Amino acid sequence: MSDSDLMKLYSARILALTAAIPHLGRLPAPQGTARRRSPLCGSTVTVDVIMQDGRVAAFAQDVKACALGQAAAAVVGAALPGRTRAEVDRARDQLAAMLQGGPVPDAPFDGLEVLLPARDYKNRHASIQLALQAAAEAIAAAEAQDAPPQQGTSPV
Repeated sequence: MSDSDLMKLYSARILALTAAIPHLGRLPAPQGTARRRSPLCGSTVTVDVIMQDGRVAAFAQDVKACALGQAAAAVVGAALPGRTRAEVDRARDQLAAMLQGGPVPDAPFDGLEVLLPARDYKNRHASIQLALQAAAEAIAAAEAQDAPPQQGTSPV
């Protein structure tokens, strides 16, 4: 990777995002938690959520990732409160598509466009996707916890 490639990849905007990741930490009693790890670089993101009326009411994230993973977590952290599972699942899928050459995710996750220069660096894609993957899994876990018991499954 040349110096100019590094400059493009680690822009001032990306580096600024790494210093301003919202909702850092852990929730004391989350309804759903998920941890995602990139096997290639070892970056990890753990997300805790509390859902209310089908929307993210409280959210925290523990981010131990490279600058690109941190930048993605900053954008996700700013956009996640108030979102539904469908919105987060869509953003997760749109981010994966963006990294493969597709369009930028819909608002409020459109700030992920800052990561467009990373398209050419496939070894960075897993770290960039961690925050949205963990958020989607944490929301699914919270909703599963709140699901009513299935009818007709009582023991005989």
